Amino acid sequence: MTIPSLLLAGGRWRCFPLPLASSLFQALHNSCCRKESTAPKKIIPHIDFSDETAKESGKTLDKLFSSEQQASILHVLNTASNKELEAFKLLRGKKSFNIVEHRKKFGPFQNLESLMNVPLFQYKITIQVCNSILNPETGGKKKKLQESRLLRKLIKPEIGRERVKAVNSIVSIVSGTRRIAWAHLDRKLAVLDWQQTEYCQLMKGSYLSSVYLEEISSIISKMPKADFYVLEKAGPSFQNPSLFPVLLHFHMTEAMLYALLNTTFAQDGHHQVLSMNRNAVGKHFELMIGDTRTSGKEVVKQLLSESVLKDEPRVFFPPEKIVRYRQMFSSTEHNRVEELYDSLLQAIAFYELAVFNTES
Repeated sequence: MTIPSLLLAGGRWRCFPLPLASSLFQALHNSCCRKESTAPKKIIPHIDFSDETAKESGKTLDKLFSSEQQASILHVLNTASNKELEAFKLLRGKKSFNIVEHRKKFGPFQNLESLMNVPLFQYKITIQVCNSILNPETGGKKKKLQESRLLRKLIKPEIGRERVKAVNSIVSIVSGTRRIAWAHLDRKLAVLDWQQTEYCQLMKGSYLSSVYLEEISSIISKMPKADFYVLEKAGPSFQNPSLFPVLLHFHMTEAMLYALLNTTFAQDGHHQVLSMNRNAVGKHFELMIGDTRTSGKEVVKQLLSESVLKDEPRVFFPPEKIVRYRQMFSSTEHNRVEELYDSLLQAIAFYELAVFNTES
């Protein structure tokens, strides 16, 4: 018995002779195929609304802008070069290129609606572009945005430009493995105080928090009051596991300085302690070789000399203190006390990059 000889009849399988079963099987197959082929197909008409929608959008564009505004927009679209179009934020990249290419192929734009024929220009984008052409960012607004971006890269946490512009004095603090140095400067770049303190015992023993608290509290007690306290943000990342204690020391010192300075000198709940990018300071004084920052000793030495020799030096050291500062510098020349040099350079860079560079 073969498979074709078994057919379902009345809900049960029946056995038929092979020739008869084959005939029945073929008849059923033909019937099914005939039904499928002769069944009427539903035809759903396709309605293309694209042209109609584009026309409606074009009419709306004409209503959104007056005839004078449309003329101004079309003048820019038809005469501006690729580079000039990129001056508008929304036309940077491919959009400006597409506009110029469309002009070459089809001639000048006759109306705002024709801008929607350019690739990447849908209805909403077209409106935004037209508005941006009518109301470009002013030079002052662009400058403020650039200054805000600069501040975000330069100092953390983020702080308003107005607070930075109003600063009268800062204390710049740089810590190392053996000492902490700070420089107190006012907005005239007069060095009001500049000193360092040894704290060798912090790198010995088990790095007890209580020892750090005691040592750093003592150092902070000697610091003057200022609008901001600026810490150096070096962010060292050591691949050598043996240098992990050094990294731990830097992080503990930074955390203690943040907490204690904000607690000691807090004003109206605002941030008083900021971090400044170490490499940004290095670039400002041309101390960078690749990603490595070199010593600032020679720059500081020059600043000390200029303070005596020039009528308008870059940094002003008060006459009653210049001798002491020069003696302090001379005593460190052989030891290369980088923290002392860096604290002064960081303070100068803060004013020149963050304060004077953002003034209107």
